[in-house]
Amino acid sequence: MPSLRTVLVDDEAPARDLLREYLGAHAEVEIVGECANGFEAAKTIPALAPDLVFLDVQMPKLDGFEVLELIAPGPAVVFCTAYDEFALRAFEVHAVDYLLKPFGRERLAEALARVHARRGMQGPQPAALATAARAPGAFAERIVVRDGAEVHVVAVDDVDFLEAQDDYVAIHAGKSTWLKQQPLSELCESLDPARFVRVHRSHAVALERIARIEPYGKDSRVAVLKGGREVPVSREGYRRLRELMG
Repeated sequence: MPSLRTVLVDDEAPARDLLREYLGAHAEVEIVGECANGFEAAKTIPALAPDLVFLDVQMPKLDGFEVLELIAPGPAVVFCTAYDEFALRAFEVHAVDYLLKPFGRERLAEALARVHARRGMQGPQPAALATAARAPGAFAERIVVRDGAEVHVVAVDDVDFLEAQDDYVAIHAGKSTWLKQQPLSELCESLDPARFVRVHRSHAVALERIARIEPYGKDSRVAVLKGGREVPVSREGYRRLRELMG
């Protein structure tokens, strides 16, 4: 049976110890790394490029879905958690399996069999992961961004506007700007439409940051933000703003 280079991610050391013990019965599994939180995982997994990750869902700072968003498309993923409420969302992002704690050796063996059966198949995709990271009907409260080896967590409340730049979105918040590799349309879908408005094909703006709208040329306008920045507004974008601003 082909070997599986594996990383264990769980903020509880006893959970990692038990999983390591159970995996010891499977000669094909080589544990190449362990992580105690989501930030460690987001750095370690791309560096080690494992075949398989056992990933806890609820962890401080970054949860399991946010970790996957930062590393996708990546290795096969088996979620391990004490909460069954995440099961459906796990499978929606094409996790190989979902182990509900406490699980036994036989259940773990079933998960490994599924991993082997699905080797070579496409892993979770960032867009699906970003959606799964939220409860149904909820909107994102933070945006996770990878910058080389660094990981940033940007509070949505701090965002002034978003700007499409090729395959990236520039997230502008005060004097800081981060680049996230994601289409603007996908990122906008995760945000509350009552708070963030797509005002231009390449711009979305936080409604509460707009100070005023000014004419700009014959058929266009600009939104002047409270900090003084100007964001272009198309005809359709102006229509959306008028609907929201009354």
